[in-house]
Amino acid sequence: MQPPPQDHVSISLAGQAGGSSSCYSKQWRRQSCWRRWKQLSKLQRSLILLVLVICGMASYPIVTEHLRDGVKESSRVLIPAMPNGLPETIKQGQPPAPEQTSQRKLPNKRGLHIQKKGNASDTVVDGKKERQESVISWCGAVVDTDQLRDGESEKPQANHKGKLSNSEASCLEAVQKAFLHSWKGYKDFAWGHDELRPLSKSYSEWFGLGLTLIDALDTMWILGLKEEFEEARSWVATELTFNKNVDVNLFESTIRILGGLLSTYHLTGDTLFLEKAKDIGSRLMPAFNTPSKIPYSDVNIGKGTAHPPRWTSDSTVAEVTSIQLEFRELSRLTHEPKYQVVVSEVMKRVHKLEGKLDGLVPMFINTNSGQFTHQGIYTMGARADSYYEYLLKQWIQGGMTENQLLADYLQAIEGVKKNLLQKSSPNGLTFVGEITHGQFSPKMDHLVCFLPGILALGAHNGLPTDHMDLAKQLMETCYQMYIQMETGLSPEIVHFNMHQGSVQDMNVKLADRHNLLRPETVESLFYLYRFTGDHKYQHWGWKILQNFNKYTKVSSGGYTSINNVRDPDYPSPRDKMESFFLGETLKYLYLLFSDDPNLISLDHYVFNTEAHPLPIWPSAT
Repeated sequence: MQPPPQDHVSISLAGQAGGSSSCYSKQWRRQSCWRRWKQLSKLQRSLILLVLVICGMASYPIVTEHLRDGVKESSRVLIPAMPNGLPETIKQGQPPAPEQTSQRKLPNKRGLHIQKKGNASDTVVDGKKERQESVISWCGAVVDTDQLRDGESEKPQANHKGKLSNSEASCLEAVQKAFLHSWKGYKDFAWGHDELRPLSKSYSEWFGLGLTLIDALDTMWILGLKEEFEEARSWVATELTFNKNVDVNLFESTIRILGGLLSTYHLTGDTLFLEKAKDIGSRLMPAFNTPSKIPYSDVNIGKGTAHPPRWTSDSTVAEVTSIQLEFRELSRLTHEPKYQVVVSEVMKRVHKLEGKLDGLVPMFINTNSGQFTHQGIYTMGARADSYYEYLLKQWIQGGMTENQLLADYLQAIEGVKKNLLQKSSPNGLTFVGEITHGQFSPKMDHLVCFLPGILALGAHNGLPTDHMDLAKQLMETCYQMYIQMETGLSPEIVHFNMHQGSVQDMNVKLADRHNLLRPETVESLFYLYRFTGDHKYQHWGWKILQNFNKYTKVSSGGYTSINNVRDPDYPSPRDKMESFFLGETLKYLYLLFSDDPNLISLDHYVFNTEAHPLPIWPSAT
């Protein structure tokens, strides 16, 4: 039953306002506050609440300020909780926790030390807010965007010499810090294994050969991270063995392991790496024991056997024609011609094959017949891309004397111009599409963004000047593939609009929205900056690094691939850091930000397709 209502309760409003409503006066202390409140009439309750509201409004500025601070605090990027773990928070704009990074000074490329002045790449600014602010940060330099000319809002202000003041050291330090953060995750959770899974704080194996560690060796040397390099060298000396009953992919193990070991040998002069390179090189040779001399895709390096994939007898054209730089160099160092002979035979056979379209090759080749298969699809993207890259780079590596390689490269570039180049609508971006059974498709892989750099490299070595013009146009397109996405990171594939009246240049299908921390765009930015000196390419690379820090950095160590570059609130991390993030992406960013043309001079080195520099043969100098 409900208690009987009170006839009346007297209340003094002045007394309430004065503090007797605080439930702590002598008169109210004998009974609970709640019981006395229930005894009041509705009118009396309303009067008391009105007084409290008036008092609350007086303190409104203080309250709203606290709320605003709370919103700022909650704006951190959250990595979702893993099944057996707590959520990881990427605390952008704040210094790393002591246990997450070394407090020692970071060495620069010359072995000196850079004093820490804060890390601009750790500062996270909401994309929309950033465009509204009057100043932006570029490698520690503050740029007043109001002073920039129209159309140059993406270019930092240069001094009278055309260089950005006090920027190089900060940029280089930012890349070093990104590498050390990645290396911490690998060392803590994946040491000696192939790849780091940064969210689950674990690892994944592909070949079981310490892939990330080997891929990163020359990066550490170039970045001046000698302490980390010595740790890795010790593992190579004591733990790395190729005498394992394991299948490896010929192409991937050649460009990452053989290429990484050869490069590190040349940079350091340490014969340990040459001996390891000889070992893995000899174990890969059974792949070439095929009827056609076109190698199988898979090799068991312990048993000395090779085979195609279970589902096909085909190999991809890119894979069989992008192992030449490494095997040729191994022959030069060992004085054993066999390595160069087998890979040169592949190039000779591909050169003679029918089925090309103005120098463009199909994507697959049969290891039994030695003929192209699945004909009718021509792309500069996956499964064909590095064929074109290695045509030019073999010609450069060998001293520019192998004219057949050069002729095939020049014909292919003309084939690109004739068949694959188009412009988007509404902004007229030049892009490279695909041909599918006679029909043009406006599909462009991020992998195609290697092409601006290769075109620039060819122009630097005396090829037609219009190659550099095309390189600049495609470089702009590749950068737009980043900044037109909500996260500022490129998807794996875009489709360009070509119809008049389109409101945007590119569309991205749901299945193509992932970003794997790929290097191709920053690779080309490096080449374009080296050959033009235009600082806008450095600035573009800086923006990309900032967005990697904002959307892919994991607080406990490492960076992760993401599934959705179009959702800045939840980019859907994949829990995988590819070895090429350390082997290529961060290396090219460091070289991009360096103003030292002798730091891996492009007149003395040629990079393999995994960013491992190999020397240009003496005949070229």
